[in-house]
Amino acid sequence: MELASWPLLALICLATTLALLFFPQSRSRKPKSPPGPKPWPIIGNLNLMGPIPHQTLHKLSQTYGPIMQLKFGSHPVVIASSAEMAKQFLKTHDHVFASRPQTAAGKYLTYNYPRCHLGALR
Repeated sequence: MELASWPLLALICLATTLALLFFPQSRSRKPKSPPGPKPWPIIGNLNLMGPIPHQTLHKLSQTYGPIMQLKFGSHPVVIASSAEMAKQFLKTHDHVFASRPQTAAGKYLTYNYPRCHLGALR
């Protein structure tokens, strides 16, 4: 009985190996992020920022294109370096910018998050 189980075990191992090779698991796909320089582990891309940040960002945009991603510390930052890209980016991802979290700084600077419009101030 023990001799008959070895071929069965080998067949199961072979079938499992072939199934894993031909039918790979669907891996969770991360959304494709914009190009940008490779960040350092803790500081991100802060080491690239010079004394005049807008000139540094202009030079980086010439290398990586009109829309790029940098990491400031551990926070990813998407930078649109032209007006057309900014308009397109803000139109496409408007829902992200419309739902910002309420922070303590916003609470104290705006007197407890008032919901007023420009018409209400007149």
